[in-house]
Amino acid sequence: MRLLGVRLVGLLMLFVISACQKEQKPPNIIFIVTDQQSESMMSSSGNTYIQTPAMDYIAHNGIRFTRAYVTNPVCSPSRVSMLTGRFPGYFSDKTGQQVRNNGTSVNITAIDQEVLDTTLPAYLRQAGYELVFGGKQHFPTPLHPESLGFQVLTEDGRDELAARAAEYIQGNRSKPYFMMVSLINPHDICYMAIRDFADSVSLRRLQRNAAPALEALDRAMDLPEGVDRDTFFARYCPPLPPNFEIQEDEAKAIGVFLDRDPRSFRRGAREEYTEEQWRMHRWAYARLTERADAQVQVILDALKASGQEENTLVIFSSDHGDLDGSHRLEHKNLLYEESVKVPFSAMWKGKITPGQVNDRHLISLGLDLLPTVAEYAGVEAVADPRGMSLKPLFEGLEPEWRETLGIEGEISRAVLHADGLKYVRYDAAGFEERLMDLAADPFETTHFTWKESYKDRLETLRGAFENRWFPGH
Repeated sequence: MRLLGVRLVGLLMLFVISACQKEQKPPNIIFIVTDQQSESMMSSSGNTYIQTPAMDYIAHNGIRFTRAYVTNPVCSPSRVSMLTGRFPGYFSDKTGQQVRNNGTSVNITAIDQEVLDTTLPAYLRQAGYELVFGGKQHFPTPLHPESLGFQVLTEDGRDELAARAAEYIQGNRSKPYFMMVSLINPHDICYMAIRDFADSVSLRRLQRNAAPALEALDRAMDLPEGVDRDTFFARYCPPLPPNFEIQEDEAKAIGVFLDRDPRSFRRGAREEYTEEQWRMHRWAYARLTERADAQVQVILDALKASGQEENTLVIFSSDHGDLDGSHRLEHKNLLYEESVKVPFSAMWKGKITPGQVNDRHLISLGLDLLPTVAEYAGVEAVADPRGMSLKPLFEGLEPEWRETLGIEGEISRAVLHADGLKYVRYDAAGFEERLMDLAADPFETTHFTWKESYKDRLETLRGAFENRWFPGH
């Protein structure tokens, strides 16, 4: 009897150990990143002019953050951050210029070995993951996915990418994988103003080099079938945004920025677009986002079909937003909320409690993605020490969290505070600063820089800017 009891205890211990090992098995990780999608551009964010069931599925079955920000609101710098866990401004281009825009980012020609050893893919290789990449790259040469150990499925960021990713997900894998799915849309909205204000030479070049994007944009601008124009604008087309007018006492640096591009499409759109054209911009932007959502759906369907949904962490975000008519602006670059705040959701069936909406914590896509993914993969990771793993927040815990968060841009840098204040320091037209209060004025229609009641909090954010986030700037 005693021997039987010992054997039963032994079997029970083996069962417990086996269960723990299964529990600790690192998940597959799928990181889906769209291009140029603002946080508000999902139906789960409350936008009634768009339908994004796939993106909403991730949000509803896990956690959605409403205060997630990029490190820089432009494609290549933001993507550099995602892979390295560092601000783009940490790097310099081949001429020694600090990386603050696309031009300097793609011209990074050398990266220290210490950085290469502490990138996201380096940590994942250490953890035994297969690395898979598909879609838009826009990385500098030292960070090309192939050179970092990724298997590249395709450089197409459209339907082909969704199909290739789905095929990979449904394959038999002996090792966990990390897949970065880099969708191109709703980025095609860029070409509306670029085309509208192109000269004949630029237009021919555009038609030759960006034909798929122009075709997608034209489809997105189609009116609903059977709807006349008056009905369309009365019932279907998004209205102008609440902050359509230029910010009161706008920084001079913004005017300098608008005139930097010799094609002047940004200035042209601001000064020449009619209200109807701005509304068409918003309509097309929504349709292009829905195009990306349909591609996300293909990936989610494949995950369900694979039977691995409960062993897969899915993270969804975007590399930056689009100004989409706010302050009579389009494109990105500037540090207004529409440009710097992005969707960020995470889902792992059975591990992350569904239905969570986190509207308190300041999240940095570029700084926080690396430590988060590494922790789920089972390795300790450090890049920029100001980056934080989001795993405790995913799990509904209350860790000690940052009160401030820094953002870089081409003509300015900013620090956000958890209480809703936002301090922006411009440097393109001399020293200029603006203090916004997103709680009192969420659309940044004005600023509170010189109000006496904000004096102490302004000084606090100046200190955070100079001592924690951007020393020397």
